[in-house]
Amino acid sequence: MPLAAASLVERGDAAKSGNTDNLRARWAQAFHTVRSETERRAAPLSPEDQVIQSMPDASPTKWHRAHTTWFFEQFLLKDHVAGYRAFDERFAYLFNSYYVAAGPRHARPQRGLVTRPNADEVAAYRAHVDAAVAALIDNADQETLAKIVPIVEIGLHHEQQHQELLLTDILHAFAQNPTSPAYDANWQPPQTATGGEDFAALSQGIHVIGHAGDGFCFDNEQPAHQTLLQDVAIARHLVTNGQWLEFIADGGYGNPALWLSNGWDAVQAEDWTAPGYWHSEDGAWFSLTLGGLRPVNPAAPVCHVSYYEADAFARWAGKHLPTEAEWEVAARAGLLCDAFGVAWQWTRSAYLAYPGYRAAEGALGEYNGKFMINQMVLRGSSLATPDGHARPSYRNFFPPPARWQFSGLRLAAYE
Repeated sequence: MPLAAASLVERGDAAKSGNTDNLRARWAQAFHTVRSETERRAAPLSPEDQVIQSMPDASPTKWHRAHTTWFFEQFLLKDHVAGYRAFDERFAYLFNSYYVAAGPRHARPQRGLVTRPNADEVAAYRAHVDAAVAALIDNADQETLAKIVPIVEIGLHHEQQHQELLLTDILHAFAQNPTSPAYDANWQPPQTATGGEDFAALSQGIHVIGHAGDGFCFDNEQPAHQTLLQDVAIARHLVTNGQWLEFIADGGYGNPALWLSNGWDAVQAEDWTAPGYWHSEDGAWFSLTLGGLRPVNPAAPVCHVSYYEADAFARWAGKHLPTEAEWEVAARAGLLCDAFGVAWQWTRSAYLAYPGYRAAEGALGEYNGKFMINQMVLRGSSLATPDGHARPSYRNFFPPPARWQFSGLRLAAYE
C-alpha cells in the first residue's frame, strides 16, 4: 500500500487551500490499511505461535503487534490528545524497544517470557489505540493535522518494518521445530527475471545518492550528496541457488582463504555448510520457506545468507559485492532485475552516516543513527517487505553474521 507521497510542505499547502478534509481522509485510510496488514500477517498464527522468541535478535509476533501500538500511544496520543489515558500503564515498560528517552524497558532477550498480556489482550490494546488515533485524525483541525501527520507517517513506516520482521522472526522460530511447519501452506515465492545480459556497465563519474525531493524517507537516507564511482559492471540478476550449489560443491564452506577472519570463525562456530534453513536429505537439498519445507529451486535467487557468506561467494566467483552507492545508481537507472520484492541485497558498504547527517532531536531521533557501528548495508527489499515500503535510497542494515532475514546478493566486477 503506497503511502501518500506528498511532502510536508505540500500537505500544509493542501490544508491551507481548503483540502484539509481530503488530507484527513487520506491519512485515516493509510492508518487503517497499514494497521490491518499487521493483523492479516498475524492471523495464520496461533496464540502459542505468537509468544515464541527463538533467539535474542528476534521478537514474538505478539510483541511486534503491541510494540507498534505502543509507538502510536507514546509518540502521538499522549502528546496530542488532551486527557488521554494509557490502555495499561505497564505496557510502556513491556513494549518499548530501544527508545531510552521514552523510559525503561523490558530486556529484549526475554520478550518471549511475557505470556501475559495474552494475544487477545494485545488485540484489545490495538483496538483501543486504533480508535483513539482514528478519532484524533477525524477531529483534527488544520493546525493539529499539520503537527500529527509527520508522526503518523513515521509510525506507519515503522509498523511496516515490523510487518517484515513478523515474517522473518516466525520463520526462524518455525525453523527450530523438527516438524518444519508452514506459516501458509499456499504461499508461493515471487516470480523472478531470467535471461538477458549478465552485467550492466556503470561509468566513472560523480553521481548523487540519497533521498531528495518529495515523499517519505528515514533520516539515514539523507542528505542527498555527491559520490564518485569508478568504472564498474554490476550484475543485472541476483545470485541463484544453482550458483550457490556450485559454491558448496567446490568446497566453499571449507576453504578459509575465501573468508574474512570473523566469517571463518562464524562458519566453524555455527557449523555453516549451506544457506540458512537449507537441509540435505538423501543427497537432495530442501529449504524451509513460509510455505513449509520445499525442494531448493536452482533457478531461484539464493536467500538467507549472511554478509560473511555473500563476501566469500563473491571472492570465490572472482567478483565483489557492489557498494551501496553503485547499487543505488544502477537501481535508479533501471539496470537491475529484481531489485525489489525478492531478497535484500548485501553491499560491501559499512552502515555509516552520510556527510552532513544529523539525527532528529528527542526520542524519535533514537531510530537509525545510534546503530551506525558494526553493521553492513543491504539494499532493495524482500518478499516480506510490505507494498509501498521500498525505494532506491532505502538503507537496511544488519550485523555481518545475520542470515535469518530474506537476504541475498548480486555481484560487481572491476576491470
